[in-house]
Amino acid sequence: MITAAEYGETSWELSVQVDQKDGDESMKFKLRVKGDLHIGGLMLKLVEKIKAPQDWSDHALWWVQRKCWLLKTHWTLDKYGIQADADLRYTPQHKPLLLQLPNMKTIKMTVSFSSVVFKAVAEICQMLNIRRSEELSLLKPPDDPSKKKKKKDKNSAQEDIWDIDLFSGGPGGTGPMYSKTMTATYDPENGMPVSATSLWFGENPLAESQPNLPPAELAKMYQPLSPVDKAINMAGWLDSSRSLMEQDILHEEKLLLRFKYNVFFDLNPKYDAVRITQLYEQARWSILLEEIDCTEEEMLMFASLQYHICKLTLSSEPLDLSNEPEVDEVEAALSNLEVTLEGGLPDRILEDITDIPELADSLRLFRPKRLLRPYKEYWFVFKDTTISYYKNKETSSGEPMEQLHLRGCEVVPDVNVTEKKFGIKLLLPVADGMNEVYIRCDNQTQYAKWKAACILASKGKTMAYSSYKSEVRNIQSFLQMKSLAPPPGQAAPDLDAMEMNAECFFSPRYTKKHKTKQLTARILEAHQNIARLSLMEAKMRFIQAWQSLPEFGINYYIVRFKGSKKDEILGISYNRLIRMDMSSYLPVTTWRFANMKQWNVNWEIRQVTIQFDQNVSMAFCCLSCDCKVVHEFIGGYIFLSTRSKDQNETLDEELFHKLTGGQE
Repeated sequence: MITAAEYGETSWELSVQVDQKDGDESMKFKLRVKGDLHIGGLMLKLVEKIKAPQDWSDHALWWVQRKCWLLKTHWTLDKYGIQADADLRYTPQHKPLLLQLPNMKTIKMTVSFSSVVFKAVAEICQMLNIRRSEELSLLKPPDDPSKKKKKKDKNSAQEDIWDIDLFSGGPGGTGPMYSKTMTATYDPENGMPVSATSLWFGENPLAESQPNLPPAELAKMYQPLSPVDKAINMAGWLDSSRSLMEQDILHEEKLLLRFKYNVFFDLNPKYDAVRITQLYEQARWSILLEEIDCTEEEMLMFASLQYHICKLTLSSEPLDLSNEPEVDEVEAALSNLEVTLEGGLPDRILEDITDIPELADSLRLFRPKRLLRPYKEYWFVFKDTTISYYKNKETSSGEPMEQLHLRGCEVVPDVNVTEKKFGIKLLLPVADGMNEVYIRCDNQTQYAKWKAACILASKGKTMAYSSYKSEVRNIQSFLQMKSLAPPPGQAAPDLDAMEMNAECFFSPRYTKKHKTKQLTARILEAHQNIARLSLMEAKMRFIQAWQSLPEFGINYYIVRFKGSKKDEILGISYNRLIRMDMSSYLPVTTWRFANMKQWNVNWEIRQVTIQFDQNVSMAFCCLSCDCKVVHEFIGGYIFLSTRSKDQNETLDEELFHKLTGGQE
């Protein structure tokens, strides 16, 4: 028989706090355990001691000091390193969380606090019927000191919170909302939704656009943001490879669900009603709150699209697809198969591989660094990824005056359709920064061709690529929306016909410059160009126009480059990194992901090092956030570039974590 002394040497008392699922007070229990007891056995002992008849299946052990879940139930206490001083909590893995959606509406839903954020977001998106969950993530809003004093306002806002669990079969339910009409189950073999049309004819409010706020309420939300302010806001992206609990997220804490990676793959109106609407809402708010810069002409175009979408949402059934062209899935599949067998896209011109198209036009050139020199006319020739210009057409057979190599350059529009100004601003990479060059075209057609060629050349592609023609069409369509001239034969708009306040569709800064009547007249004039668009087409046009803005998709971070003595801004986009001056916010250097050979992180000194082609390398430390945030952005964009439209391909979660997780 074992003596009391021997028993004391081999076992010890372990304290475990038990959290109730329904919010009741927690209980504390002491258990006598040995080091060879496995976690599953510990939980069994605990439940037997609690003697409470309830479902404990969602509970798991959380180690408070180490901030980690003890989910490997076959591991022993010794293997985990748990001793008598360990503070353990037996707590539900799924807890309620407040999520602010891209449309600024807050929902309450039960979310896994034990799964890594990547998986938790996938579960959230499945509940909300949003495809391609890898494009979204959770953002922790920056602390606002002014809100701590206004407790009454916080309580009144609770009334607007929509409890998703009521529609999904209770807390932790996995069924999508409105499951009778909103089935979001996918075929495991081909990845397509089981019912293609069911999503459209449901009554999911997340697929409806929200009405615009009154100007006074919008003005309260508006805050002018510099890239430094944006860097502070963007520091709160959660780590995708750790759980919510490990990142100190609390029960019923408010997080923002946002599209994080700005590459929206396979947007399909047939399956993506919620995804497109929420994407439109994120774009709309970024325009209204001026989180992204746009010209007055572009602001007017966005305002007219918003007005058109509001008008259609109020006047007709929001999800009525009777005007949308039906696409037969079998025909689409056969078309894709035919294209695959032919070895490329239908409009790819194979013979152009040896005979690359060229552009040759009389354009005007301006260099800001050469003072007192206006735009001067030259003969321009665009070949491969290079622009050459000559004194005139007759001298184009000889040596050019200069060649502009566009690979890796920034292409920025310099356009005002009303004033018939069609310019292209090129920021060309050189050893000590970027050279600015302005090219001015004569008309829309010329501008569309040259800008499309510049965009492709900046990515290292020529006009032989099949995407050149579609790029030209997109630019022409964008210019058409900007045009204020009504279509031929169209009567002048009636200002009284607009029943909504025009100021709702503009940012507060813009409304201060113009009277309401002026804004109304300009919206109605611009609206005539888009009046025939269906609701879904209008949302898609808005998203495409948002994507074409120069600053689209750039996330800003304050960094210190190796060898530099001053702080600078690093902009991260879907295809490039941009080094920016802290005072002027102008680009200094651009590096493209396509030229990246490798990158790594020194976790001890928190330094990111990146190597590019031609022995170019750079290193920096992050000042506005943890370097893991920047590391995850770079790895995430590279991961998303590996996706293809092959429906049999499932998401490679392991590859995502390899590229973004890091070895801390």
